[in-house]
Amino acid sequence: MNGEYYQESNGPTDSYAAISQVDRLQSEPESIRKWREEQTERLEALDANSRKQEAEWKEKAIKELEEWYARQDEQLQKTKANNSTNINHPCYSLEQAAEEAFVNDIDESSPGTEWERVARLCDFNPKSSKQAKDVSRMRSVLISLKQAPLVH
Repeated sequence: MNGEYYQESNGPTDSYAAISQVDRLQSEPESIRKWREEQTERLEALDANSRKQEAEWKEKAIKELEEWYARQDEQLQKTKANNSTNINHPCYSLEQAAEEAFVNDIDESSPGTEWERVARLCDFNPKSSKQAKDVSRMRSVLISLKQAPLVH
């Protein structure tokens, strides 16, 4: 029913349709035509305001996202710097300390220190050992080798 009075395209396609549309608009009462024009203006203003507000929100969101990424990157850099330089930091794990000690031990491989390094890895306290086997003989051999290493 509305299709008869309002065309759904942008404008009439031929001159007869344009004249017909003008006749229909003129046959409308003045109050309806005025209301229609006001409604069209009001809707256009609301659409323009909505588009403007959406553009502002997008700009604000992009700006906040860039700031968040900058803060995250800064925090990450601080964390990396803190973890790599501060050995006494609580996050510095025992595994990292053991790894550094192992690398240092490998570097100082001078002749005659092999048995000292082996002795550092062994527990020579007989009471702390809870093994079922008797390892006292092995312990005594390692202690004697540490004190007087074999000569090659």
